[in-house]
Amino acid sequence: MTLATRIRNRARVEGTVQGVGFRPFVYRLATELGLAGWVLNDERGVLLEAEGSAEAVDAFMRRLPAEAPPLAVVERVLPEPRPPEGGTAFRIVESERAGIPDALVSPDTATCEDCLRELLDPSDRRYRYPFINCTNCGPRFTIVRGVPYDRPLTTMAGFEMCDACRAEYEDPADRRFHAQPNACPACGPSVRLLEPDGRALAMDDPLRAAVVALTDGRIVAVKGVGGYHLACRADSERVVARLRARKHREDKPLALMAPDLEAARSLVELTPDDEELLVARERPILIARRRGDAAVAPSVAPLSPDLGVMLPYAPLHHLLMSDAGTPLVMTSGNVSDEPIAYDDGDALARLAGIADIFLVHDRPIHMRTDDSVVRPTARNPLMIRRSRGYVPASLGLPVAGPPLVACGAQLKNTFCVAKGARAWVGHHIGDLENWETLRSLREGIAHFERLLAVEPQLVVHDLHPDYLSTKEALERDGVEHVGVQHHHAHLAACLAEHGERGRAVGAIFDGTGYGLDGAIWGGELLVGGLTGFERAGLLRPVRLPGGERAIEEPWRMACAWLVAAEADGRRPPGPLARLVDADRWQQVGALAQSGAASPLTTSVGRLIDAVSALCGVRARVNYEGQAAVELESVADRGEPGSYPLPVTDDEPLLLDARPTVLAVVGDLDAGPALVSARFHNALARAAAAACLRIAERAALDTAVLSGGVFQNRLLLERTAELLSAAGLRVLTPVRLPPNDGGVSYGQAAVAAALAAEG
Repeated sequence: MTLATRIRNRARVEGTVQGVGFRPFVYRLATELGLAGWVLNDERGVLLEAEGSAEAVDAFMRRLPAEAPPLAVVERVLPEPRPPEGGTAFRIVESERAGIPDALVSPDTATCEDCLRELLDPSDRRYRYPFINCTNCGPRFTIVRGVPYDRPLTTMAGFEMCDACRAEYEDPADRRFHAQPNACPACGPSVRLLEPDGRALAMDDPLRAAVVALTDGRIVAVKGVGGYHLACRADSERVVARLRARKHREDKPLALMAPDLEAARSLVELTPDDEELLVARERPILIARRRGDAAVAPSVAPLSPDLGVMLPYAPLHHLLMSDAGTPLVMTSGNVSDEPIAYDDGDALARLAGIADIFLVHDRPIHMRTDDSVVRPTARNPLMIRRSRGYVPASLGLPVAGPPLVACGAQLKNTFCVAKGARAWVGHHIGDLENWETLRSLREGIAHFERLLAVEPQLVVHDLHPDYLSTKEALERDGVEHVGVQHHHAHLAACLAEHGERGRAVGAIFDGTGYGLDGAIWGGELLVGGLTGFERAGLLRPVRLPGGERAIEEPWRMACAWLVAAEADGRRPPGPLARLVDADRWQQVGALAQSGAASPLTTSVGRLIDAVSALCGVRARVNYEGQAAVELESVADRGEPGSYPLPVTDDEPLLLDARPTVLAVVGDLDAGPALVSARFHNALARAAAAACLRIAERAALDTAVLSGGVFQNRLLLERTAELLSAAGLRVLTPVRLPPNDGGVSYGQAAVAAALAAEG
């Protein structure tokens, strides 16, 4: 073939194409088609040139995105013709490190089937090696320090490959061709057991010794992919109760890890869709209904009919679970309200009073990442916490904007960095209530800015002046600060996720958000889009007696709603009579009556708290949202009845829950299951009626349901069903949580759209 009959194309490939076996794939495809040229990683992704016959080059360009490796996400292939150079060889060349980084990093990915077979094969040289991986699986985000994604820029830089691993790495026919974390027992990371004081224990097989400790009822701190877990037997009430006491986690459910899908089926009721989520490469914790015969201690999830279950996602987990042969509690390695531990020294310092023994390894974790949590619904899986397995996958923005950072909210904090039409929502940080979580936020933002080469021109924040995320944003110098109202951010996040630029009516229900009037919002009916909104309706405001105390003690909200309804409030009604002192009840009632130390709130979350307390389900909480979670869990899903919850014709509309609360009190003898169901039905019907009325007035055909209250599966499904039946298109969060974990993305979407408008 002469130069005259050859063509040559240079192509820029953008997307998640580093650390996923993309260059080896390009090499094999080009070799198969007889093409000459080269491929390399650089700061923007993958760059290549391919030369050969026009037919072969065209086939190469067609197959490039269509046959990409399983972990690759090819967003764009941008070819341009180049003059032919001759030659017959195709090469993988050294990565370039000049220019501004713009390459996407892959999330951490569960062990693939090929590696799992080798892990459990006694004849394989990586038999029982806890760090086995290839180009199709293994750690990515948690070990990467910079781009391009090459070994020197990961935490594997300190491990030099042995000859056997180097031969695999350099062999185009091998599954580990250019797999950056490639290692084996001879040259890679290793595990060991430590006492809580940091002293090493001499063990031939630390993994088997850890399993013996677990079997004996000890609590083991396990260093995983994105941080430490605290593990123990799931079937021993004595052991689980001890873990709870040491961790200071009284009631919040603990996550379980099952050895395999069959074991998961023995714990929870699973649909085929649920099972797909469990075995997916992201390996989230799945919240599902507990089986009656599940061999799980009551303290794993007290007062909840559900369990959170995940499958092993790292080779170390597979070995632990295979040896244990039984489900284990596998909860975040932290003390309650602190971020997960990921640094070895920090883990020993913070977890020494909880764990009896530490199973550690010497591969550093660069960025802590909690497990993700998903809850199935009739519509689609509901993301409760988006972190490991999903981060740092990017999301599009409907309107391109300048480089920016959005600092998110106070609770369930995430941050977001964005440039152009692409945004990256960071891993779960948690509640910004102490120095440790604030430092985690700062570290995460700095890492993303460096990794994605974002030098922000805008820094976006919530309007609440006392949020630590707001203060963090306002401390940034040399940038423009943009404040976004909390519930507008929820609305915008859902619209932007679905690529919407237009307006919609939104029912945004949550616990707390700073309103434009300085009041505590949380039951909002908005009409708006990315650049603005109007408050078209709200839950009738009531007092929050004692301020923050009313969040911790839902009985106070029961008292406040009864005062608002002008009911006889001299003594606690129904089950509350034995849970709350009558004198204390009267004192709080006086606060609500006078308004002293009792700001107004429109929070639907606080209304649900009030009903939960009235039913005797939860008068005081030990974690955020507990009263609502437990009220939903007792509801009789077959009950069609409903309480009155009128929607007034005021401007804005008012959802008046005073008759609802009075009806609840009058119906307490029916029992919590029926009262809960009738209340949820009332709230769903009122929300749907209000949205329909507003949509008709504003000539809109789209409704958004978001905010932390819509983590409630019963409320979400019934409200969405009513709206859909009435002809509205219903949008709910899918890739992001409806709770405050999605606020940062909404802030970014609003700021980008405002910047585009000038």
